[in-house]
Amino acid sequence: MSVNGNDPIRIPVAKKRLGQHFLADASVAQEIVAASGVTRGDRVVEIGPGPGALTVWLLRAVGELWAIEFDEELLPALHARTAGLGRLQVERADALQVDYRQLATHLGGELRIVANLPYNISTPLLMHFIEQRDAIAQMTLMLQTEVAERIAAAPGTKAYGALSVPCGLWMEIETLLQVPPSAFRPPPKVNSTVIRLTRRTAPLVEVADHRLFSQVVRAAFGQRRKVLANALRVMHDDPRHWLEQADIDPGRRGETLSIAEFARLANHLAATDFSPQG
Repeated sequence: MSVNGNDPIRIPVAKKRLGQHFLADASVAQEIVAASGVTRGDRVVEIGPGPGALTVWLLRAVGELWAIEFDEELLPALHARTAGLGRLQVERADALQVDYRQLATHLGGELRIVANLPYNISTPLLMHFIEQRDAIAQMTLMLQTEVAERIAAAPGTKAYGALSVPCGLWMEIETLLQVPPSAFRPPPKVNSTVIRLTRRTAPLVEVADHRLFSQVVRAAFGQRRKVLANALRVMHDDPRHWLEQADIDPGRRGETLSIAEFARLANHLAATDFSPQG
């Protein structure tokens, strides 16, 4: 790879411990940026730009970009590849530790995140974004297909779980495109999917206590084979009675409950001043 016919850009070898698989197909990068819908004036943040395959097209689309990169060895290649394309501000940081509310305040408005997320931290990073959703208007994310399917899964399906519920509660979810392993260097052993999550103007259903709601969801999916009457024992010695009071069959499993039913159960507990044991 070279810049304007000058010396080739040296891209360090991808680090397995960081879950790095660099996007190498320019047509896919261009398609992702087009599908994201970002335009000039948007406050766009790229997570893990790596050597800049996606960054190039983002800068062409928006002119100004904030990027968060953990691996400082990639920064020379990133800056060389994007030179002259626009204003790129790179923060060398762990994306899991970034305060996105503070960043939105600094940039003067809600963020639009575009990223090829590292496989090894994609789920905790997505939950970090959801927790700070008031600062993030939209996310366009490339993820391992299995994770993308879990995010968009419906109740009663194998993929439906503890990630599906908070994402569905707060976000409108669209699947944009599929990306094969051949688009990356090195090629991963799995397929990837690009999804767009747009923050809802209001949650899908009303939740009285979001911390309690999250506890109920995590407990229900903590041991998927257990029925709710047993799975929720991590919260209380005898959860059967309040499941029945919330009009939920204690013999059901967590993956059969809709987001509305999880909310009804959590809201019932909140109304009774429930306090989890321990």
